[in-house]
Amino acid sequence: MTPLLFFAFLLLSRLPGSLCRVTTVGDLAVLEGRSVTIPCHYGPQYASYVKYWCHGSVKDLCTSLVRSDAPRGQAAPGEDKVAMFDDPVQQVFTVTMTELQKEDSGWYWCGVEVGGVWSADVTASLHINVIQGMSVVNSMVSGEEGTSVTVQCLYSQGYRQHEKRWCRSGDWSSCLVTDGEGRYEDQAVEIRDDLTKAFTVTLKGLAQRDTGWYWCAAGQQQVAVYILVTPPSTTAPAPTVTSPPEESPQSVPVSPSVSPSLSPLPRHVAKGADHHRPLWEFPLMVCGVLFILMVLVLLPWKILDQYNKTHRTRQAELEARLSDPPGDDWQNTSVVFLNSASQKVYGF
Repeated sequence: MTPLLFFAFLLLSRLPGSLCRVTTVGDLAVLEGRSVTIPCHYGPQYASYVKYWCHGSVKDLCTSLVRSDAPRGQAAPGEDKVAMFDDPVQQVFTVTMTELQKEDSGWYWCGVEVGGVWSADVTASLHINVIQGMSVVNSMVSGEEGTSVTVQCLYSQGYRQHEKRWCRSGDWSSCLVTDGEGRYEDQAVEIRDDLTKAFTVTLKGLAQRDTGWYWCAAGQQQVAVYILVTPPSTTAPAPTVTSPPEESPQSVPVSPSVSPSLSPLPRHVAKGADHHRPLWEFPLMVCGVLFILMVLVLLPWKILDQYNKTHRTRQAELEARLSDPPGDDWQNTSVVFLNSASQKVYGF
């Protein structure tokens, strides 16, 4: 039993620990030259432990990029673009990576340093893919008639020097193109390119005819945006409406090209369909399955062991009986006559 328990303990300490104690987001695609922030959640028992973030396909061989116990201001060359913040109250530490390049693509690990001979570090992994392409902060923007809306179009580092275009979908002759300084403006549209990571398109004096699909474009890349113009409010003058970022541009998953049919869902649709399970439910299910597997392994072994003990005891008793000599018993045995004729002869 001892080898079996040792193997089970080693298996539990090495493999399932990371599933039960540390979680993070799924795989990400990030535009080259942009930033991304990753949350790593851990159990309350690890609030005071050292946290780390490392890069590599194998956990035990990954290269540590930042640690929670590292002195500030002493980052190694190339590691100054990685920062960590640990929040023991919320039981999460976040890692921010800036100015991502193609060579930064690969596997990364959220880790909690446990230490000890019999305890492995608890970790969770994700894959980050740094790509060339475009995305938008919001794929659906709405505003009332007579107001203005702003669309923010993001592009990767390789498209900084390309001209930027704003087009009505299906009509390339409608495209508005920026000049050498990254600007375009008329009475209805204003385009401003920061020449680094993004350009904004402002539609002024909205009318119902402006409702429809549009394209943000840079080079051969384009991404779709839907503009919805609603009737003006009758209760009060409508203020200027802009499209607030649904999430930080630092962590917007993107794809190199997006068609209208495959563009991200509008905010009101995406939030209505987003039903996440509680964070503790998946670890609890994993631990429960492991417990059931342990019972299924140990119970048959226990029954077989008890059967073998009983069988050996009975066999020992039988051998003891067979080994006793029968001579003494026959000497002390009296003869009993059972027929009446014999009894008369001997006077009974």
